Amino acid sequence: MSCLQIIDEGGGRFAVNGDLTFITIAKDTVKSLTFLASAKNITIDLSRVTNTDSAGLALMIECIKQARSNKTALKFCNIPKQLLNLAKISGLDEPPYFTSQLEN
Repeated sequence: MSCLQIIDEGGGRFAVNGDLTFITIAKDTVKSLTFLASAKNITIDLSRVTNTDSAGLALMIECIKQARSNKTALKFCNIPKQLLNLAKISGLDEPPYFTSQLEN
């Protein structure tokens, strides 16, 4: 198990490091999503996610909800295959939220 970290890389880019699982996503994790109001455009890089389950998808959905309420343009990139499969089942694998690479 790897602890979950959200790392501010500057310029509206954030990286998620660790596991996105029921074990690592705590109730306080949702409170830590205040960064979604820090810029008009935010990209979340998931390339450092080591393990994920449906809790990871639930967290992504919460990010989308908060971004919408803040009128923030949000994109996820480098999504782990397991998480992308869960997103496809839910119909969330289409733009504008998902992109294969970080944008410059």
